[in-house]
Amino acid sequence: MATNKPVVFNNTVLRDGHQSLAATRMPTSMMLPACPILDSMGFNALETWGGASIDAGLRFLGEFPFDRLDTLKKACPKTKHMMLFRGQNIVAYSHFPDDVVEAFVRASAKHGMDIFRIFDALNDTRNMECSINAVKSLGKEAHGTICYTRSPVHTVESFVRMGCELEEMGCSAVVIKDMAGLIPPYVAAEIVRGLKSNIKIPVILHTHETAGMGAPTYCMAIDAGVDCLDTSISPFANGTGQPDTARMMAMLENNPRRPDYDLEKLAELRKYFQGVYDKLGFYTALKNEVIDTDALVYQVPGGMLSNFRVQLKEQHMEDKFDEVFAEVPYVREKLGWIPLVTPTSQIVGTQDECQVRALEDVHAASHGYRPRLLRAHSRPRRPRSPQARAGKGQKRPDRLPPRRPQKARHGGSAQSSARKRDKGRRRTLRNLRHVPPAVRGSLQEAPLGFRA
Repeated sequence: MATNKPVVFNNTVLRDGHQSLAATRMPTSMMLPACPILDSMGFNALETWGGASIDAGLRFLGEFPFDRLDTLKKACPKTKHMMLFRGQNIVAYSHFPDDVVEAFVRASAKHGMDIFRIFDALNDTRNMECSINAVKSLGKEAHGTICYTRSPVHTVESFVRMGCELEEMGCSAVVIKDMAGLIPPYVAAEIVRGLKSNIKIPVILHTHETAGMGAPTYCMAIDAGVDCLDTSISPFANGTGQPDTARMMAMLENNPRRPDYDLEKLAELRKYFQGVYDKLGFYTALKNEVIDTDALVYQVPGGMLSNFRVQLKEQHMEDKFDEVFAEVPYVREKLGWIPLVTPTSQIVGTQDECQVRALEDVHAASHGYRPRLLRAHSRPRRPRSPQARAGKGQKRPDRLPPRRPQKARHGGSAQSSARKRDKGRRRTLRNLRHVPPAVRGSLQEAPLGFRA
């Protein structure tokens, strides 16, 4: 249902913006100088919490999450604060009991959270019910979220049905969350029109520019009647992030639904965040900033792309990025076409990385002892002599030298500790990766009867 009412923007630069482009590494101290301008812009909401920001704060930034929320709420008192909430997962990677979910919602609301954007990685509304009810009981806004993805089982009709169900559950808005930037403009318009024709609560659209479709998709959604959009501020915008606010303002020139945000203030914010972006250079990557149509194939969220590039760099596997993400469609299909959003995106990404590592190990093995091992298995096994069966007279070929003794414990000698540790343990080619390099060469020349 079309409308001439101006569309409004949520701003994500303090959460999803740097999660998608700088691995969620912006500390609170870097956010504070921009808060007075952000609070004066008149945005519908500022996304300041939730998602990976809590995890990153605890693991990498040494920040207590509720302290950040208190600080940002004090710095931006006029604008509503919004968080991404993983339903029964809260902000973690596994399910929690209902009382834990309710307690976390109470604590978040007490510290100033106004809008809870609630989703489930499997689009299972049963995993959203507890948190929706907890938010409603506190008089806060519960935004039920549909995770958009593409597969043989996900259709426009199924997304519209889920939106209707979320309204019946008491949500104050429905969000179409396109975490990987996959939704084409005409499909977005179709879903928005379907929702606006069947529900009475506002419809919000969230997408990324990963594949270059974000801004055109927003324009089509505005014409279809969407009420609110998520934008960010460059350089924590575009690429794997949300479309830039100033860019969207320019694209909506002469559109009757164009909002009125101060362009001079946006330019000031852009200048400030460019300095922040430069300081976080280790966690940024040029590949996150450019259009990547491969995203249409592996369907990975922007935040996951940013974080995984850093993780692979830390593990000296940055050159394996394409190989890791080439595994994504295969793993996703085997898991039943699940949407890729936290925690499923992390689970699938880790599985992909493990598979690439396993292939590397296989290639390394095939270059060394593996052909000899295969020949050993392909030969018929020779009957053992009575002396060998009795364990006498022959040296067993399938035993490896004992491991290097470690420091003695409990007052015993080092040699004694090593003997006790190795007693009864057969060390064969099955665990050759753990054999000292000096021993490995001699093992590769072992007789063909070597057993694994």
